[in-house]
Amino acid sequence: MVADRRARVADVHEIALGLPHVTVVRGRSGNPVYQVGGKSFVFFRTPRPDAVDPATGKKLPDVIVLWVESDADKQALVQDPATPFFTTPHFDGHDSVLVQASRLGELGRQELAEVVQDAWLARASARRRAAWLAAHGSTARA
Repeated sequence: MVADRRARVADVHEIALGLPHVTVVRGRSGNPVYQVGGKSFVFFRTPRPDAVDPATGKKLPDVIVLWVESDADKQALVQDPATPFFTTPHFDGHDSVLVQASRLGELGRQELAEVVQDAWLARASARRRAAWLAAHGSTARA
């Protein structure tokens, strides 16, 4: 399980870094924050009081934030019990979803890639978004 989690976390890093115009900055605790055009699209969050284990009440140590295009996209991910995505009241009105790194193994690599790519698309400029979509044979977001 730990090896699978590490592999999936490594996949997040690899996928995010493989997208164009990506920079990595470090949060206050040294956690990676992936940005496109100065806008964060994936970041590894430090433990916070709004995201806790319901069984123990302890802060979750492995939360990753991923941007989404809209509230409708967010709701589709967090309301589907088959996905590991969730949100907290702190993120009400924010176009992002949360996922624990320890649950990334529930996603296939392709599904994970799509979520990270969609996060990039949600934050990239219109020009960068159009260029990426054209290069990947798409004119609309899937």
